[in-house]
Amino acid sequence: MSLALPPKPRVFSNKRNKLAIVASKYNEVYADALVDSVIDELGDYLPQARVDLIRVPGAFEIPVTVKALLELEEPICVIALGVIIRGETTHADLVAGTVTEALQQLALDYKTPIIHEVLLCNDEAQAQARCQGEEKNRGTDAARAAAAMIEVFAELDRGGSLRMHPSNG
Repeated sequence: MSLALPPKPRVFSNKRNKLAIVASKYNEVYADALVDSVIDELGDYLPQARVDLIRVPGAFEIPVTVKALLELEEPICVIALGVIIRGETTHADLVAGTVTEALQQLALDYKTPIIHEVLLCNDEAQAQARCQGEEKNRGTDAARAAAAMIEVFAELDRGGSLRMHPSNG
């Protein structure tokens, strides 16, 4: 990811100013830290945005919730947050891979930026560094990526080359 940040604050070029965060409750202390970081950073970059938070039981439930949200409300961007910590089996890898593939397919199908910060961590120390730390905080990175992608899509939309949702065309 580029270290260049979008200028602050951003102004929406269309009437859609809603972003959504879909966050897992599993490994709650880390997921909550990601949510807090995203909301704090979005306040700096997109102060006029409405941000809705939807909590789901675990990472596996994130894609179906994102799909329902995209079909119902057409947010300008969705940020998916969760923390999966590897255990003694391959279950974590299976869940992480499935979530990644589903979120990518939804982004392509709905032509909507979906920022993927469903983290697969080897242990709690790694989760703490990425969720609660300042150096590698993936919540901060997610908010910055969302602001950057909103800018990209606004440029594409100004050129008239982007249909924001399959049902619009």
